[in-house]
Amino acid sequence: MTEPTESPETPPDQTDETPETAEATETTETASVATDFEGPRRRARREREERRAAQARAMAIEQARREAKRKVLGKPAGESTKPRRGAVRGLKVLMWTALISVLVVGIGLLLYFTPIMSVRDTVVTGLGAVPQEEIVAAAAVAPGTPLLQVNTDTVAERVAAIRRVASARVQRQYPSTLRITVVERVPVVVKDYPDGPHLFDRDGVDFAIGVPPQGVPYLDADTPGPNDPPTKAALQVMTSLRPEVAAQVARIAAPSVAAITLQLVDGRQVVWGTTDRTEEKAVKLGALLTQPGRTYDVSSPDLPTVK
Repeated sequence: MTEPTESPETPPDQTDETPETAEATETTETASVATDFEGPRRRARREREERRAAQARAMAIEQARREAKRKVLGKPAGESTKPRRGAVRGLKVLMWTALISVLVVGIGLLLYFTPIMSVRDTVVTGLGAVPQEEIVAAAAVAPGTPLLQVNTDTVAERVAAIRRVASARVQRQYPSTLRITVVERVPVVVKDYPDGPHLFDRDGVDFAIGVPPQGVPYLDADTPGPNDPPTKAALQVMTSLRPEVAAQVARIAAPSVAAITLQLVDGRQVVWGTTDRTEEKAVKLGALLTQPGRTYDVSSPDLPTVK
């Protein structure tokens, strides 16, 4: 009699869950439950993130569309909107510059052609021997002339043409004043002529005829003038002397540039010689005149002598 055969153990059903599968299923179910029951804050945060993601996608799509359009039109792919904004700013600056220029030109034309800022007063400074009326007449600027129409250089040249005037400066002082500053010529030597004494300034200009001021020495030269070498040498000597020494000179003789002599008011003589080392000779003469004598020779400043 045959023993009943024991059937093998039936394997577990494949649909049964393993521990890992059970754990994943449990996590999914938990997340689903959490999603179903999320609070207002988490929902608002999730919605914001979704909106940002949607905006980012929209911007990417728009950028791609612009890139495609630029490629079709043949523009560089990296071109941005900044140059366009820069061009707009440049256009605005250009427009403002043009507007300001038009305003400036308009104001200038208004001041140039209208008497808003015109000459009402003429002020002259630096006068001594020259009358103010002579300066104003030489300037020849009519009252009421717009200041911008006054050519200051031309007016200064007209004033400087007066013999007694060494230089002149003309300035506009807004709103309505013209200022003229003059520097008169100062006599350094005087020369006797049949029509009277002629005054010469430091440049050798014969600028006036009249009685010389006290202390101005007489010049003995054949043809005095600004281009005469002996005259220029004599004037160089006179302007190099100390004031207290120059005040003692009564006459200066310059027959040539190498034979200059001085005669003092007390009758003493000074042998100067040439104009070489003039400054040094002037210093030596100042000290030498403190010694008694009749003739003072500084023609050689290294060996000045007194006789």
